[in-house]
Amino acid sequence: MKSIEDIQKEIVEEFAVYDEWLDKYEYLIDLGREMPLIDEADKTDANLIEGCQSRVWLSCSQDADGRLRFKADSDAIITKGIISLLIRVFDGQTPQDILAADLHFIDAIGLRENLSPTRAGGLAAMIKRIRDIAQKYGEG
Repeated sequence: MKSIEDIQKEIVEEFAVYDEWLDKYEYLIDLGREMPLIDEADKTDANLIEGCQSRVWLSCSQDADGRLRFKADSDAIITKGIISLLIRVFDGQTPQDILAADLHFIDAIGLRENLSPTRAGGLAAMIKRIRDIAQKYGEG
């Protein structure tokens, strides 16, 4: 299992090949399209992330070894790409590693500065929900 740090480095390297933000958006869209979908049964109000302009569902389960498994979906393609990056970083990690993670890749790839204020708020809401879930599982 790769560490959160290693995954973030990979993401930064992947985005570094694109000079223009339009190309990075296209890459985000591709990532969203490739993301495994959440089960329709998990598209519940309880799994909706508050604070996102678009609808984003996030489900989580814990493996026998204590690692968290995330799945998500969104009705907006760019948002789907953003949540796919977060899932890539956090899926299969322990609650403790998730809570301790410094998410430097977001600024390193220029994501935060190139999002609209509403999408940036949605990104913050997604990260908060993932950390809240990790906190809950970490206490259990």
